[in-house]
Amino acid sequence: MYKSFYNLSQNPFQLNANLDFFFDSAGHKRAKAYLRYGLVQGEGFVVVTGVAGTGKTMLVKELFQSLQKDNEIVIGVMVTSQLGAEDTLRVLSTVFKLPYEQDSKAALLAKLESFFKETGKKGKRVLLVVDEAQNLPKQSIEELRMLSNIEWEGKPILQIFLVGQEELGRRLYSPDMEQVKQRIVATHHLKAIEEDEIKQYILFRLTKAGWENNPQFKEEIFSEIYKFTSGIPRRINTLCDRLLLYGYLEELKVIDLDNIKHVISEIETDYKSIEVEEPELVAINEDESLSQSSVMTTGQEQRLRVLEKKVMDLTQSLNKERALLRKAILIQLDIDDAYD
Repeated sequence: MYKSFYNLSQNPFQLNANLDFFFDSAGHKRAKAYLRYGLVQGEGFVVVTGVAGTGKTMLVKELFQSLQKDNEIVIGVMVTSQLGAEDTLRVLSTVFKLPYEQDSKAALLAKLESFFKETGKKGKRVLLVVDEAQNLPKQSIEELRMLSNIEWEGKPILQIFLVGQEELGRRLYSPDMEQVKQRIVATHHLKAIEEDEIKQYILFRLTKAGWENNPQFKEEIFSEIYKFTSGIPRRINTLCDRLLLYGYLEELKVIDLDNIKHVISEIETDYKSIEVEEPELVAINEDESLSQSSVMTTGQEQRLRVLEKKVMDLTQSLNKERALLRKAILIQLDIDDAYD
């Protein structure tokens, strides 16, 4: 909607991991340095963790692209969900394009080992990048550890990069994962964008989308954006996308502190409208004079207040959508009139 109003070629704050919008922040530079160090080691596990939305998937894509011209490395990328050990082996087979049907675990392992050794014979090695690795159960991580032990002529063939949220780090360094921990050659926690990089990040993405200083952004809005998002790229993208939509609806050419505060207030209201509030549980003892029926009445009153608030919030949201629809219709009518 706002792209044509601000003469943008594309959405500057899209949430998908588009490498055209990869911003090489200080945190991402450090993470890439650790990844490259791990590559030089050529064995074991390299672990990168970070809070959701910090750009881990973008980092994986950037690494994948930078290594595509390296003919000595066969790369596979695996995005995980809750997988059992055998399912993990089947996904790995798919990643490396190995045929399988109703193969047993032993058959799956044999095919993978054969593939790794054949790769080693050609003077190459295998790099497996596991994204969202916090979803892997312990048994699947153990299977990966066993596979990482495969060698050819005394040299390791398979190296594994585990990329995931903070819980991945906690799991890998728990007491019952000692053998896996011993195989970790490098680890890094990806941090959010620093406050002094916020403006650079936002203007970088805008410029990639064809922005030519329309709208203008007042200097004071960037610290406000940082306070609300804590520098997490996904949150920044969501907020700035909403900010440009608000600018379009209000036909703003300049976005100032009042505008960003208004949009943040709207987002906070939206969050509250979808929260489900549970009434407090009231303990009932035989010695208490409060009857069961009166407790139920109190709970019903609490639920009623929650429902009333949700209805009010939804009504406000509906009114905003109606206003947006009316504006879109008026714009379309103006366009139609121009062609008549």
